[in-house]
Amino acid sequence: MGQLFEKSKRVVEAQLSNTTIRAISGSMVAYEGNVTFKSAGFGGGAGVLAGLKQRATGEALSLMECTGNGRVFLAVNGQYVTVLNLNQETLQVESRQLLAMNGNLQTNVTFTGLRGAASGGQGLFTTTVTGHGQVALLSAGGPLIHLEVSPQYPLVVDPDAYVCSKGNLQQSFITDVSWRTVVGQGSGEAFSLRFEGQGIVSIQPAER
Repeated sequence: MGQLFEKSKRVVEAQLSNTTIRAISGSMVAYEGNVTFKSAGFGGGAGVLAGLKQRATGEALSLMECTGNGRVFLAVNGQYVTVLNLNQETLQVESRQLLAMNGNLQTNVTFTGLRGAASGGQGLFTTTVTGHGQVALLSAGGPLIHLEVSPQYPLVVDPDAYVCSKGNLQQSFITDVSWRTVVGQGSGEAFSLRFEGQGIVSIQPAER
């Protein structure tokens, strides 16, 4: 499979040797060698069902396949990049933070709620990535921050800061967000995300 490397803090390098990786459409900023690019549809699964999900939810996870021999450089709007290795694990990713994948990974998109309900609302979508391979993620404002969740210490996260999570975690929504008024966000998101159990939640230091 094509290998993913953090070329810099803001660029991922995919090394291809008669192999294929999937990446967000439009994320290629340069490439070397004999590489072809084609649409891989939407990240919600295969075929008609994925297209229906995309139209029904407005989900913008449009993927391309990069195949051949050479190197492909991927970036999106100067955001920071992090490459994670999955070993038969499941990763929940906020869909717009997914940059690229390789290996035997399956994806499925689910709608998990609304943010900014007071101003009309925006969808909050989670892409479930399962299997063995690498995932390249985007984060705004700096590198990903990994926070541990244990049974003794549940974690509450701003949905605009949430990037991904893995482990044996239960996610719920908290609608009592009085703390937002204190920090000047009283008219923004309608809820916060609460995680309980055992696992890791990764956040970005800047809001979307």
